[in-house]
Amino acid sequence: MKFSVVVPTYNEAGGIERLVAHLDGVFRANGLDGEIIVVDDNSLDGTGRIADELGARYPVRCLHRPGKLGLSSGVIDGWAFARPDSEALGAMDADFSHDAEIIPKMVQALESGYGLAVGSRYVRGGGIRNWPLRRKITSLVAIALAKPLTPLRDITSGFFLVRRSALEGVALDPIGFKIGLEVIAKAHYGRALEVPYVFTDRIAGESKLNQREIVNYLKQLRRIYALRLRGMLPSGMRGKVTSETP
Repeated sequence: MKFSVVVPTYNEAGGIERLVAHLDGVFRANGLDGEIIVVDDNSLDGTGRIADELGARYPVRCLHRPGKLGLSSGVIDGWAFARPDSEALGAMDADFSHDAEIIPKMVQALESGYGLAVGSRYVRGGGIRNWPLRRKITSLVAIALAKPLTPLRDITSGFFLVRRSALEGVALDPIGFKIGLEVIAKAHYGRALEVPYVFTDRIAGESKLNQREIVNYLKQLRRIYALRLRGMLPSGMRGKVTSETP
C-alpha cells in the first residue's frame, strides 16, 4: 500500500532531519512505500530549506506556505499535495512525540480492511510520558467533551492513517489543530483500529498548545455537534472499533 504522511512544521529545524531519517528507516526496515510531506509555515529557522535539501536522500517533499496558517489546514493542504497514487493519508507531529515504530501496524490495519488506524495513548499498551498534571487533565477533559461522537478512546489523537477514499466528498474544517477529530467525526472509514503507543512530550522546539488553540477546539466541537444535530455526519463514524492489532 502506498501512503503519504504529512508532518506540519513551524520552526522545527532542530529535529526535522533526524525525524525524516528515522521515518525513512522505519519504511525501509518494513518494506513500506511511504512518502513524507513536510508542510512548512514559513519557518524563520530554515526548516523548509532543510526539508528541501533532504529530498535528495529521502522520500520527502516540502510544501512551503506563506505564513503560520495552522496545523489542521497544513495537514489538509499536505494531503492535496501528496502523490495522487497514495491509497492512504496520514498525519504526525514533527517533535518526536509520536512513535513512528507503530506506522507498520497502522499500514497493516488498512491493508486488513480497516478504514482508519489511530495511534492511541488511551488503550492498553499506550500511555503518556513527561507530561505535567495540567496537560494530562486538559487532554482528558478534551476527550470527555468529544466522547459522545465516537467509541474511540483517543479521540484527540493527531497521529493516524486513513484510507484516501474515506475522505472523498468530506468537508474538513481547518480550524485549530485537532485534525484527527475532524477525520474521526466526518470521514467514511467504517471500521477503526486504535494502535497503542507511548506519547513522549516534545524534545525539540516549543509546544503549539496555547489558550487560542483551546478556544479553537471548543469552536470545532460546537460545529461538529451542530452537524450531528442536523443529521449531517456519517453513521459509519461510530462503527466498529478495536484496540487490538490485526
